[in-house]
Amino acid sequence: MKTNIGTILDGLQERFEGELRGTRAAIAHPGARGDATENDWLKVIKEHIPKRYQAEKAFVIDSKGNCSDQIDIVIYDWQYSPLLYNQSDQRYIPAESVYAVIEAKQKIDREYIIYAAAKAASVRRLTRTSAPIPYAEGKYAARQPPRIISGIVAYESSWSPSFGEPLISSLTATDIESQIDIGCAIIHGVFETEYDKDGVASLKIYSGKHTLVHFLFRLLKRLQVLATAPAIEYEKYISAFSE
Repeated sequence: MKTNIGTILDGLQERFEGELRGTRAAIAHPGARGDATENDWLKVIKEHIPKRYQAEKAFVIDSKGNCSDQIDIVIYDWQYSPLLYNQSDQRYIPAESVYAVIEAKQKIDREYIIYAAAKAASVRRLTRTSAPIPYAEGKYAARQPPRIISGIVAYESSWSPSFGEPLISSLTATDIESQIDIGCAIIHGVFETEYDKDGVASLKIYSGKHTLVHFLFRLLKRLQVLATAPAIEYEKYISAFSE
């Protein structure tokens, strides 16, 4: 028996688009609406990424005690990494375990691109340790921590065309620590960003009907390339709280 994949994907897209549209219609207060939108995006990402990953709203912290801004969606290693603190929805995740950071907004515009870029930079500038990994016949050398993916997700783009020159200009205005790699406006499409040596952005765009599925699979493809998070050098954290 064959399954109609298109029908399944249509259902996923329609359900999530309806949830976001319902949030916008039912909640008038901007702050409450923003919180609800973040929760909607966090829920759909948590439900559709492999269990080796986890996604939470969280702060990211390093072994020197530096802390990021609070991030709407942090995708991090679930199997090998600890939560440094998890109480009353206040989560602190070690920088080494972070794969991706995503900001969820009502719309994509220049203000929110710069905002999401600053959030990404607050994580990327943190120190990440990397320890050798023991195995039966010896040790794997410590690996270089990979570049953390950054993204922005929203219900819509505020521009027309949705992903034209204003978006490219906004992305180009970011520095290397702030660069946005992927974005989704659920009713308009998905973009992936490439930057040349001068930091000038160019886009790959998908604008068909399965925008949510394209975003999730393009995000998963990027996560796959990162492989497993580097092993945490726990002695550095021990030294920090022993001082």
